[in-house]
Amino acid sequence: MESQNLADFPRPVHHRIPNFKGSYLACQNIRELEVFARAQEVKVDPDKPLEGVRLLALQSKKTLLVPTPRLRMGLFNKITPPPGATKDILRKCATSQGVRSYSTPVGLDSRVLVDLVVVGSVAVSEKGWRIGKGEGYADLEYAMMVSMGAVSQGTPVVTIVHDCQVVDIPEALLEDHDLTVDYILTPTRVIATGCERPKPTGIIWSKISSEVMGKIPILRSLRCRERQAGRDVTLQDEPRHLLGTGSQQPPPLSTVRRHQDPQQPESCSGQGEDGPSNTVFIGNLPRGTRVSELKRALQELGTVPQRLTWQGPQRRAFLHYEAPISAQQAVSCLQGLRLGAATLKVALARPQRAGDVTGSCAEEPCPDRPSAVSDL
Repeated sequence: MESQNLADFPRPVHHRIPNFKGSYLACQNIRELEVFARAQEVKVDPDKPLEGVRLLALQSKKTLLVPTPRLRMGLFNKITPPPGATKDILRKCATSQGVRSYSTPVGLDSRVLVDLVVVGSVAVSEKGWRIGKGEGYADLEYAMMVSMGAVSQGTPVVTIVHDCQVVDIPEALLEDHDLTVDYILTPTRVIATGCERPKPTGIIWSKISSEVMGKIPILRSLRCRERQAGRDVTLQDEPRHLLGTGSQQPPPLSTVRRHQDPQQPESCSGQGEDGPSNTVFIGNLPRGTRVSELKRALQELGTVPQRLTWQGPQRRAFLHYEAPISAQQAVSCLQGLRLGAATLKVALARPQRAGDVTGSCAEEPCPDRPSAVSDL
């Protein structure tokens, strides 16, 4: 595409979903699809060649969902133009800048039902087999949507490419987690692939590394939910005996000590004479962190406590939950959580005693009183 001068801004198009001359024309072809006409909620990737589809969705007053870049801050952003938005404002909303300026996060608990998925591609075959940049984000996004119940096998998938990107792809290159497409739109063609290869049926945890888990907070939350449902969530580089498989449950979180896992902090005592704790200790907060940053992370992971005790100067906080089981689940979900460059320490606090508002942790002594307590 570069050598034939088919590429368009941003260039060069290496290591990205390539934009191309005629991408806007290719996007217009989506109006010919009945699946677009009847769709109410449309998920469109943030790639530059898909900008025309994002604009059409907004102009058609459809709900537009755009994945967050590299899934660092959740899964979706809902693009919400201001009231009475002009054509120029809608065009801006469809750009990467507009996605940042006019979007609101969509949490895991939001009732999202995506009617149409639009993805970018590096290459695609007329059979519907697709190749992306090679990082797997489109495949993972789709698998996460399946886990959320936002899409099903019947949800159509569309890709927008230049004619030269439609090539023969050997089936041997495809794996179970690879996303296939139902429609291919180019500047000159509308191709219904009739692809019968099954789409991903959920997250294949055995293909996900601990490093990827550390980078994607919402993935940790989904893993927590699937573990609680009794599914096998063992990671690619994780010894299987640590988590168990199938319906076998891991040992109680209050007794788990994984010294060999660098991401697991030394646990506070979660059980004692007074019974199990309903308080979670958060340590190693980066200097200068605001309580709103921690609250936002907790909301994204679906682990919002009843109350939060903030001790910013001591670089720690305590999360107070209604029941010990909720605290244990929060500890599981929050392992590996990062704020800025710091990985937070997460553990159950010791049960509360008379005069002890926060609970205590063996690693870091508790002050006599909290700095700030807020209801969430």
